[in-house]
Amino acid sequence: MLSAPFPTLLLDLDGTLVDSVPDLAAALNRLMAARDLAPFSAADTARMVGDGIAALVGRAFAARGQAADAAAIAAYSADYGASYAVASRLYPGVTETLAQFDAEGWRLAVCTNKPEATARKLLESLGIGSRFAAVGGGDSFPVRKPEPAHLLATLAAAGGTAARAVMVGDHANDLAAAHGARIPGIFAAWGYGAPETGQAASAVAHRFAELPGLAGGLVGGR
Repeated sequence: MLSAPFPTLLLDLDGTLVDSVPDLAAALNRLMAARDLAPFSAADTARMVGDGIAALVGRAFAARGQAADAAAIAAYSADYGASYAVASRLYPGVTETLAQFDAEGWRLAVCTNKPEATARKLLESLGIGSRFAAVGGGDSFPVRKPEPAHLLATLAAAGGTAARAVMVGDHANDLAAAHGARIPGIFAAWGYGAPETGQAASAVAHRFAELPGLAGGLVGGR
């Protein structure tokens, strides 16, 4: 594996690179309808995203006074796995900003609690899959965010080092994992996380296009 004189940018997926709630919510509401349960708004769904499919389904059922069973989780996984790219879209500035990071010599990687195969297919469908040296999904390693080992394993797969890395995410799990890995964390304020989540970050970005300047400052100051 190459040594890493280059800096590495680790990016969360849902709520950071991609607004995926439209498809997540649509699959969830099809499941709710099949179980004769009330649907969820996009905003309600966004608040349940971030810990993987089983957690999302579990929270949805709990909100309806029910307990999720294995069949419900399997049904949701199959439905979403076939409809992950119907209405999901990149956030503004993603394509151009990733190209800028490439031009400036950064290595890019995705660290997400979404299953790796689905994450890769979603990135490919949105035209940015080739940008990433590694994709660490929620099932790629024995642990997942907020465990710092998830970030560090993804970083190692990309050939990077913690001393030259920055994590970007919209969820408390992203920042907790970054803190545990001793990697600076940038809060993606455009995503699904509550604004106060940014209090735990090394920096806060309000637009994707702000990331090169913020990430460069964090790596340069280490």
